[in-house]
Amino acid sequence: MTNRPEGDARAARNERREAARQRAQRARTQQKRRQRGVRLGLQIGIGVVLLAAATIVTLVLVDSVKPAGPGPSTMSQGGITIGQDMKAVSGSAPASPSATASDGAGTVRITLYVDYLCPTCGQFEEANGDYIESLVDSGAATVDIHPVAILANRSQGTKYSLRAANAAACVAEHSPDRFYAVNKALFANQPEEGTAGLTDAELTKVVTGVSGLQDRRAIERCIADQDYSKWVDERTNAVAGGDIPGSSITEFPGTPLVLVNGQQYELTSPITNDDFRTFVVTAAGASEPTATPTATATPTPTASRTPSPSPTKR
Repeated sequence: MTNRPEGDARAARNERREAARQRAQRARTQQKRRQRGVRLGLQIGIGVVLLAAATIVTLVLVDSVKPAGPGPSTMSQGGITIGQDMKAVSGSAPASPSATASDGAGTVRITLYVDYLCPTCGQFEEANGDYIESLVDSGAATVDIHPVAILANRSQGTKYSLRAANAAACVAEHSPDRFYAVNKALFANQPEEGTAGLTDAELTKVVTGVSGLQDRRAIERCIADQDYSKWVDERTNAVAGGDIPGSSITEFPGTPLVLVNGQQYELTSPITNDDFRTFVVTAAGASEPTATPTATATPTPTASRTPSPSPTKR
């Protein structure tokens, strides 16, 4: 066996240790680089997430404070006025009429605040809609209709009240002379409170199915894009807070709110046309407004009226 000098063995060991040390150093350097890369990636990722979250929060805040924008040109105070021949009247309802104010010589002003999901509103429309139409069509009265969305949270999250009121506002803007007919159609197809209500497609079909409607495509786009939903929501909040144009009332009693020459009509149970006709006579000054008789017209009531218990308003 050949014996290597001791110095050569020591040198070989030193070389191996040095090589091992260099390998270990390279491994540590690579590990540090990987760790720095991971940290940098995490920092970038966190930064992106935070930036995205900040952007979303900013957009939500901006959207929440974004003005609702103007409502329909025919509803400057939240309601549309319908006059003789069922045509929209230029301008809007007066902000605060006196208790005996009328719209013109002997013309009765009827004001309605309605929610298209409100069952009591539907009952009032069924009992009195044709009667009001006969008065307005003949020129004996005008009617101001204010769609609100008091029951927006009573339709399984679909906000049917808001969507229906938006659809009505779309008609007020694009086909105002057919507003009353659309108002009747919405109540004729009224879903039950607590259900999901009509889909947008079904709602559009009801509205655009009304004969004589103008600019159907504009109305369809308006309904699909919810052009007036923010405005309806803003007006609903204002009304609920006591801003009630067409009335001296400062506390909203619920829907339907019915006014005749500024006087509030207290609903009866059941809701009847006879009782409402009597109230109209009283509010008009004990003189029956002259209107074209309808097939369901009842004899002219006297000016006296016996109060009846009011149903719970919604």
